[in-house]
Amino acid sequence: MPRVPKPQPGLPSRQQVLDFIASSNDPAGKREIARAFGLKGQEKIALKALLKDMAEEGLIDGNRSAFHRMGGVAKVTVLRVVEIDEGEAIAVPDSWTPDNATPPPRLRLREKGRGSALRKGDRVLARTEETGSGWIAHPMKVLPALADQIMGVVEVDAAGKGWLAPVDKRERNSSVIADLGGAEAGQLVLAEPVGRSPRSGVKITAVLGDPLAPKAFSLIAIHKHGIPFAFAPETVAEADLAAQLPLSEERREDLRHLPIVAIDPSDARDHDDAIWAEPDAAGGFRAVVAIADVSFYVRPGSALDREARSRGNSVYFPDRVVPMLPEVLSADVCSLRAGEARAAMACHLEISASGTVTSWRFTRALVRIDEVIAYEEAQRRIDSGDAGPVLTNLWAAWRALEQARNSRDPLALELPERRVVLDDAGKIREIALRERLDAHRVVEDFMIAANVAAAKALESKVSPVVYRIHEAPSREKLVALKDYLATFDRKLALGQVITPGLFNRMLKDVSDESEKALIMEAVLRSQTQAYYGPRNAGHFGLALGSYAHFTSPIRRYADLLVHRALVDAFGLEQPTPRAKLPPTSGLSDRDRADLSRVSDAISVAERRAMEAERDTIDRYVAAWLAGRVGEVFETRITGVQRFGLFATIISLGGDGLVPVSVLGDERFFYDEKAQVLEGERSGTRFARGDRLRLKLAEANPLTGALKFEPEESSGLRIEPRGKPLPLKKKGKHMAGQRGRPGNIRHQGRKGR
Repeated sequence: MPRVPKPQPGLPSRQQVLDFIASSNDPAGKREIARAFGLKGQEKIALKALLKDMAEEGLIDGNRSAFHRMGGVAKVTVLRVVEIDEGEAIAVPDSWTPDNATPPPRLRLREKGRGSALRKGDRVLARTEETGSGWIAHPMKVLPALADQIMGVVEVDAAGKGWLAPVDKRERNSSVIADLGGAEAGQLVLAEPVGRSPRSGVKITAVLGDPLAPKAFSLIAIHKHGIPFAFAPETVAEADLAAQLPLSEERREDLRHLPIVAIDPSDARDHDDAIWAEPDAAGGFRAVVAIADVSFYVRPGSALDREARSRGNSVYFPDRVVPMLPEVLSADVCSLRAGEARAAMACHLEISASGTVTSWRFTRALVRIDEVIAYEEAQRRIDSGDAGPVLTNLWAAWRALEQARNSRDPLALELPERRVVLDDAGKIREIALRERLDAHRVVEDFMIAANVAAAKALESKVSPVVYRIHEAPSREKLVALKDYLATFDRKLALGQVITPGLFNRMLKDVSDESEKALIMEAVLRSQTQAYYGPRNAGHFGLALGSYAHFTSPIRRYADLLVHRALVDAFGLEQPTPRAKLPPTSGLSDRDRADLSRVSDAISVAERRAMEAERDTIDRYVAAWLAGRVGEVFETRITGVQRFGLFATIISLGGDGLVPVSVLGDERFFYDEKAQVLEGERSGTRFARGDRLRLKLAEANPLTGALKFEPEESSGLRIEPRGKPLPLKKKGKHMAGQRGRPGNIRHQGRKGR
């Protein structure tokens, strides 16, 4: 490491602080820096302010006792071994929080002697060093294992022995409880292992209460997926301060005269978008999409910003929302409430008669929402002819946008969405499939138009863009889809250009609704997962070349970044007189230099939220069905595996397993390519898409798992979904082989 000149007395510059931290062989905290530069009295107070500014500017990270370069690693820190690479241990910082967006660095541990005495999962206190080829670390001492928190429900057997039943349906085994810690049977608890061996059992560390109580299902998902749900006092205090920012009319376009409306779900917790349109003289329309101006309140480098970035997005459960921003902002000051003046980012659109957006401009504005309308109510007014001029103009403008959408021919997959309705006590009142209305499409198409405009506007200024990217299906997935479609006697030529319209035409050719639903699901499975990134790869599903998320900055950090980029690109900065908040509402220099880090992090956070929301809905569905065990339901097979079938209740969307052992007193053969199970003696075939009447055998609200079995009264009645491919002939190598009833033979690829 190059020698750094000895610090001189007096308040150091930012670069001198960075040089000292980099050169110090020991942890460099506020005390060490003050001592090195000979600071006393008021100079120490000034140093504290300097270090805070450097942290907010993204130059350093840490706390008073030890600072390190932002994106770097503390000189002495705790590491966790994640891999043993050719005898050398690779570790990452055990606690990594430089805004939670940068992936943790990987450090090579230089141990004494040959080979590694460390194992994956070990925690060590180590001295770190950055070299030209990366980070290395020198272990100082091995630390006790940090126990992983396990969530489960306490069960007590007849012998009085305690067991921890998992709440994850992928976990099938219970753990013995070595220490109940005062917990009682039936309680939802957190536990941790008491030793390295699973036989050592677990000890209860916290009692969470009744696992079937209102809000327990979302609580399980929050803990299971590690979703941050409590705001630090510093963040809440800063949100309160930001909420007091005055809404000056200076440098804001005044749109309070426009009858802008917000059309949202009836149970929406926040309102971050509103729309208005009117006809123009050329046969087209002028429109405004007004979006909450969150960037005005949440400044880069602030505690609010760091918290929002670590969360990535709000997470919505039937009984609660885990917001990206504190409630004073998300549900109040930033939310576009009816009749109240609000700060907004306004996207002005000029729409031709054919639905093409011919021009756009972005301003910071003041708006006053005329009305917040539920989707169902907006649709009722339109259908009854009681819409009034505001909704009538919106629908007329939407019809134009719809023409352009149809010409673009984006992927049209209308997949059912489950809706959980709770009563005032948090109990389930209803679970049903959500109805898809024109009102939903109206809002969606206006939002898409604004999102495209935001991406193109930033491109026109050669400004950084966080794109919403959906790449075309990979060849591997297309081959799998081709093989599956062949089971319906349908072809997919892989030599042609694959477009969303190709899939749409394929679905239009299917007249049978059951078969169409099945092919629609298969097409969905062939799609890649959308993500955020700074390098544009287009949006395949929407058939758009440039697309960004601009319309939901209250609940998505990606949208907040797009707002900040627009502030920079179009000179929309609004200085605030409150010096306690960072002065800029545009992009930070760090984000401008490399958006890949934060894009990757918020993509991961989005997937985490989706999994948590889906798990919670599964638990609510299982709880709803727990009182209906023994009832028979109309189901459709959605998956076939060697161990059984997966079936979905058609009217409800609940997914469950039909074990192969309950299908009949015979052996079943599995064809992986055709996704079919066939009985050896009866020839009974089970294929994806078949409709079955199945009896609900189990419904576990704690895991969300359902289990079905055949209807006892009449056996299985199968309504096939199409002509299946013939199974391969069972070869001689199977002859004479015997198995117990319910056994299967796998005829798929070797090793799969």
